[in-house]
Amino acid sequence: MGYLVDIIVFVAFVAAVLFVGMYKSKGEDTHGETGASDYFLAGRGLSWWLIGFSLIAANISAEQFVGMSGQGAGFEGLSVSSWEWIAAITLVVVAFVLLPYFLKTGITTIPEFLEVRYNHWARLVMTLSMTLILVGVSLIGVIYAGAITMTKLFHEFGMEVSLPMACWILGGLAAGYVAVGGLKACAWADLLQGSALILGGAIITYFAFHKLGITDISSLVSATGEAATVDASAGAMERFNALNESAMHMDTPAMPWHILLIGIWIPNFYYWGLNQYITQRILGSASLGDGQKGLVLAAGMKLIIPFIIVIPGIIAFNLFTSEMEESANIDAGGSVFSVYEAATADLANNKVFTLDKKYVASHPEKALEITAFNNAVVARVGADKVVTEAINPYKYDSAMGLLITKLIPRNKGVLGFVIAALLGAIISSLAAVLNAASTLFTMDVYQRYIRPKASQFEFVTFGRVCIGVFVVIGCVVAPKLVEFKSIFEFIQSFQGYVSTGILAVFIYGLLNRTSGKWAGVIGIVANAVIYFYMQRYHADDFHFLHSMSICLGAVLIILFVYGLIFKAPRVEFHTTTTMDMTTSKPALMWGLGVCALTVALYVIFW
Repeated sequence: MGYLVDIIVFVAFVAAVLFVGMYKSKGEDTHGETGASDYFLAGRGLSWWLIGFSLIAANISAEQFVGMSGQGAGFEGLSVSSWEWIAAITLVVVAFVLLPYFLKTGITTIPEFLEVRYNHWARLVMTLSMTLILVGVSLIGVIYAGAITMTKLFHEFGMEVSLPMACWILGGLAAGYVAVGGLKACAWADLLQGSALILGGAIITYFAFHKLGITDISSLVSATGEAATVDASAGAMERFNALNESAMHMDTPAMPWHILLIGIWIPNFYYWGLNQYITQRILGSASLGDGQKGLVLAAGMKLIIPFIIVIPGIIAFNLFTSEMEESANIDAGGSVFSVYEAATADLANNKVFTLDKKYVASHPEKALEITAFNNAVVARVGADKVVTEAINPYKYDSAMGLLITKLIPRNKGVLGFVIAALLGAIISSLAAVLNAASTLFTMDVYQRYIRPKASQFEFVTFGRVCIGVFVVIGCVVAPKLVEFKSIFEFIQSFQGYVSTGILAVFIYGLLNRTSGKWAGVIGIVANAVIYFYMQRYHADDFHFLHSMSICLGAVLIILFVYGLIFKAPRVEFHTTTTMDMTTSKPALMWGLGVCALTVALYVIFW
């Protein structure tokens, strides 16, 4: 009975989210003239505050909570926040540069814009690529990561849930309310789940600082891996600053300054401006002003995210270094050094080992031992014949789990709320993926090529069938992800083959309105070829974001040359919507404020 209050809070919150989502969408007329628009785009009636919270809820899931806090605990430190803070500026640019084009043309999906600018083949290529990525990578990955997190957290309640069962629970909950209510159900559920996400992160941050302030200094470890050298009378913030000075910088080897020039902007603009998974919310805006204000609200919240996810991760390393080491050994089946120990007994061994730098700082004797072993191997077999293997004695990704299980009080309702917030984040992301994938396949394939004259109700019904099919695929494949690892990694790498090319053809299509109609297909295909070459022959030579920069530049040059040779009548983006297309001046003012604050954060933490 020690968790009764937490269980009640957890169940009540999940039930409330599902009820609100379904209740708010019950008035949709899927049989009427605008049935498909009502279902897939919430009748183009989303208010700015719904859009803002829905964008955050769709974006942040279990893997972000676990991954970003783990990266904060590891070598990246605060620098991993660049993904959030650059996204803030990206959202503002999308609001005032891309969104007006999308809303004035009345498109339902982002690929549809490529048909307006180029031809239907460009739309089809982008649709099929994005659907494959959404179902084959995002859906399966989120279900798998979410189910892993769910099984561990439910274990805290004394409930043992198998991985397959967790997959079906998550998939069923997400598919249930999105199939019934469409985007409107997603948006209203996201309002609750997005709010809970921010509050849950703030709760974890509070308890992390509280624990840091009362823990005996001798038990703390600095961000470099060395013993703490701070006065015992110091408060939580003073301890944090003293222990983590090295982790509180934005320019690190993992996130070097030069990727901020071009590379990091490419996936950001693709994700926030061209990814149906995200943009479906702003395409459902009640007006241009609502869309812009919603995007700026999301941008403001992106500035907060690192302080409630990354900072707690940094503190987790200060507090729970030994527990992270224990988790790594458990995952290794006994000891992370077992491979090294086996190599020392193998006279034919050609392996050398790298050791986690934080571990080196706290275990210099072990580091010297491994260095001596490596030198002996190189001397014996030659530097060109050695194989390097990394030894990672700390499981950094356990940071968030350790914070929750060791710091959040039991049977007060707080633990139940935090776990519900994390579960809500998973379900929101799943619902967003399912809604986007079904919209793409219904509107860009079924309506465009198979049944263009079908009724609105038929389109909605087909979309619901797609949701069912997609979630079954996800729930069946996700538990077997290890078995399908090679296939999954191939499909995951496929995203790089399309995202940069899609961004390039959008940039070019907006800047050059008179090039030939095949520029869209050529740009997407050319990027795939160039990216394949980069991955095949230069994967180890460039940071992956630099590879994306090279691909973007090369594709734009190809399109520029194509545009000089092949001309077409100038394309005009005619207004086909009746919504208010007035730019929001308050949103512009606040958007500029967000950009200025982002720059200030970089100056402070550089």
